[in-house]
Amino acid sequence: MMMDKPVIISIKGIQLNGDSSGEPMELITEGRLAGDVDSGYILSYQESNVTGLDGTLTTFQIDRNRVTLLRVGQVNSQMVFEEGRKHLSMYETPYGALTVGVNTRKAQVDMGETGGDIEIKYALEIDHAVAGENCFRINVRESASHLKQ
Repeated sequence: MMMDKPVIISIKGIQLNGDSSGEPMELITEGRLAGDVDSGYILSYQESNVTGLDGTLTTFQIDRNRVTLLRVGQVNSQMVFEEGRKHLSMYETPYGALTVGVNTRKAQVDMGETGGDIEIKYALEIDHAVAGENCFRINVRESASHLKQ
């Protein structure tokens, strides 16, 4: 039986650009966690004005050693994070499409039916030049409204 339930998602991200330490960003939002340990998990939430991506659905497809980030809506993109590998991604913006390389340094996933944690560190490459080092951590926990039922 595949589970599908409301969750609270906390995303902390930081951009590490050269010598300056980036400004950390944190988003806490409601979303859904579906799937199971065998087929992997799907974590999804609607973006809002806070992220500047209002009207965009963000989905993380979570497998044991790979996390795929999909955005559909105002911005369309797909990024694949797999530790020690580089994947090319298409990134559509209102101004045109870019091909970016996602070079994942670390992809740690600890996800279960009650939630869990994901940590991803990666370098973005545009035209084979590193455009920035990024790190994000996602914490997923069951929504309190779900636990009351």
